[in-house]
Amino acid sequence: MTTNRDYYEILDVDRAATQEDIKRAYRKLALKYHPDRNPNDKASEEKFKEATEAYEVLKSPEQRQRYDRYGQAGGRDPGFGFGFDGISVEDALRAFMQDFGGFSDIFGRRSQTANQGSNLRINIDLELADVLTESKKKIRLRRLVSCKACRGTGAKAGEALETCSACHGTGEIRRVQSTFLGRIVNVVTCSRCGGNGRVIKEVCEKCKGKGRLEAQETLEIKIPPGVATGNYLRIEGRGNDGVRGGPPGDLQAVINVKDHPVFERDGDNIFCDIPISFPLAALGGKVDVPTLDGPYKLKIPAGTQSQKVFTLRGKGLPRVRGIGRGSEYVRVTVWVPTRISKEERDLLEKLSEFDDKEKLEPGKSFLEKLRNLLGD
Repeated sequence: MTTNRDYYEILDVDRAATQEDIKRAYRKLALKYHPDRNPNDKASEEKFKEATEAYEVLKSPEQRQRYDRYGQAGGRDPGFGFGFDGISVEDALRAFMQDFGGFSDIFGRRSQTANQGSNLRINIDLELADVLTESKKKIRLRRLVSCKACRGTGAKAGEALETCSACHGTGEIRRVQSTFLGRIVNVVTCSRCGGNGRVIKEVCEKCKGKGRLEAQETLEIKIPPGVATGNYLRIEGRGNDGVRGGPPGDLQAVINVKDHPVFERDGDNIFCDIPISFPLAALGGKVDVPTLDGPYKLKIPAGTQSQKVFTLRGKGLPRVRGIGRGSEYVRVTVWVPTRISKEERDLLEKLSEFDDKEKLEPGKSFLEKLRNLLGD
């Protein structure tokens, strides 16, 4: 889900709103449409995701500046940090938890089980040329895996676990308090058992009671074409294994596309500058220009002015969410030599005479006279 609405409109704030105004507006909407306050309500869930997506962009001064510059095109760019399919309800809940921690518990449900393994994050560097097609990258990953000796329990082989007397096996302590929002159930992890619901009598010698060991793995990640810096791939279940048999976390592979020495990127489009000589600009002809697919013969019409931009459709980058490729924009600059020979100086002095319109021969164009001059 990626909204087409204006982010400021979603949060009901002015474009000149302060960061505190934006935070306050988001908090109000998030509490109103939180999935735990509106169970099985798809409309509220969508509004919660929409508000979170807007807040995640506008809360950062850098991302906000980029959004203000590029508008909805910038907002749809996955470089803002969401996955390729936009923000999910899990992303929204996680983002809400990060900024408003305890508020996710006011509705009496925890977003994650206490035993779930933590997520991992890695960075993958790509060259711009790598983005043209699907690519595969092998990475080395260090993660926590369940101890095979105790099967992740942390207890010595054959030893049973005892039910925690503090939480009676639930792994959490609930406290009820009254506020202006009504009765609030505050759920916290049991400190005695760490949320496991059971305690160890005698620890495993291999993992020292932790139930997990650090291991290094090699993983091959498939990267779709057209990715941009800030995109990430979520690989389910490849984060740290959970505690005491809990579910594993996920792995987020964050993309970083390196700057190119020739091309500048803007979404699916690329830009480059090439110098051309004055005779080529005046008389026209063809010039080789670089593209990601190799050299391309660009036709320069007669009379081309410096800073003219030519569009090469389909020579840009693949569209992540669509079909086809963007465009390459080539800006030509008429090159002026810093040193010239005597012969070149004589030609240029003759050419300067054409600035006096009275000296132009009737019936002949400037280009015709230039061709005659250069042909002398």
